Amino acid sequence: MIYRQLIEDLEKWSQRPNRKPLVLRGARQVGKTTLIDEFGKRYTVYIKLNLEQSTNAALFDKSDNVTEIFQLICLLKKVTVDESKRTLLFIDEIQNAPKAVGLLRYFYEEMPWLHIIAAGSRLQSLIKQRISFPVGRVDYLSLRPCSFIEYLYAMQEDELADKVKNVNVSPLFHDLLMSHFNRYALVGGMPEALVSYAQQKDITQLAPIYRSLLDGYNEDVEKYANDNNQVKVIRHLLTHGWAEAGQTITYARFGGSNYSSKEVHEAFEVLQKAFLLSLDYPVTAVKAPAVPALTRHPKLVWVDTGIMNYSVDIQVEYLQNSSLLDVWKGHAAEQIVAQELRIVLDRAYRNEQYYWVRDKKGTTAEVDFVWQYQAQLIPIEVKSGTNTHLRSLHSFMSQPDAPDLAIRIWPGNYSIDELVSPTGHTFRLINLPFYYVGMLDKIIMTL
Repeated sequence: MIYRQLIEDLEKWSQRPNRKPLVLRGARQVGKTTLIDEFGKRYTVYIKLNLEQSTNAALFDKSDNVTEIFQLICLLKKVTVDESKRTLLFIDEIQNAPKAVGLLRYFYEEMPWLHIIAAGSRLQSLIKQRISFPVGRVDYLSLRPCSFIEYLYAMQEDELADKVKNVNVSPLFHDLLMSHFNRYALVGGMPEALVSYAQQKDITQLAPIYRSLLDGYNEDVEKYANDNNQVKVIRHLLTHGWAEAGQTITYARFGGSNYSSKEVHEAFEVLQKAFLLSLDYPVTAVKAPAVPALTRHPKLVWVDTGIMNYSVDIQVEYLQNSSLLDVWKGHAAEQIVAQELRIVLDRAYRNEQYYWVRDKKGTTAEVDFVWQYQAQLIPIEVKSGTNTHLRSLHSFMSQPDAPDLAIRIWPGNYSIDELVSPTGHTFRLINLPFYYVGMLDKIIMTL
């Protein structure tokens, strides 16, 4: 099994005195079930229910008494359980029994000693049935495709992974890590693809895996969509939307279609709730709080760069270019950085990722990302070259109330420059190698 860092978050959850049932969210095939199976080994008793099996789903229709339901589950699974045994109940594909969702609160209230985790690849379908998770009665964690550090562990590069995780990379290892990161950006983070690549080191062998993932997303559309027209719109997005990854999009007539802005927007929202993509809106301010300008165009970030590369047929570009920033006009770099930052956001219990645009007529300036740290919005630009080429970043730092810190993500070594904006504002520019993106929060806190 690939080591997943989220297992440590699961352990912290399990040790909380006020622990609630946990809902594990994430896209199809990111490894939710495998992760919980591995985590279940830490318990004296591990009980697993898959509610895609009708006999398991029917258990929650027989009674509203959670104690009796659990007793029946134990009888059927032939296990003996009491409060002295550390016990985990895993309810997989919980969306197939909506009543089970409502009962989670009663497990929490009446059986607090029992550890419960629920997961599902189509939790979005519960919204259509007007069923939601009990407010204040459950905890949440999100599992994304594997991070770069998890990629290194999968490649059995444990020493390199530890160096990155501890932010302790000597310049001696820089080129080696950049080579690994470029390959990670090519392969992506879907566990099945990583396992195959770790075994064969052959990118051509991954095509059937990517195709199977795409087919699976398409097969699930009827379960996500509200009606037949939305099925068509979503399938259009799943076919043509990958080509817009890492870019600002317009909803109306998206991908050369005749679909309206409303139809496309609603279809994108469905896919976003299914964790297949995110719509990242801009902010126009340079200080906290980050308030998105929802009337402006969002950037489209897909779930995984490996699937994206396969879908838009740019895999050869990675092999032909020495710098990730040269692949697909820089869109590939922005997609993988957004993918890594999403994991950092989860770690900080934040849902929204933003970029920045200058709110002034007659001028254009755009910074790729902003990161809120305490009361500051820190600009993040994905770009190589000299500091004088960072025009949008300098525009950001020239605004009143601009922070004293900015970040440039690039293929060079880690370094810190002292710069002055056109308006005379002095600030530090952190030159961050791609392989450190996943440690952004830790690096900022040490500055």
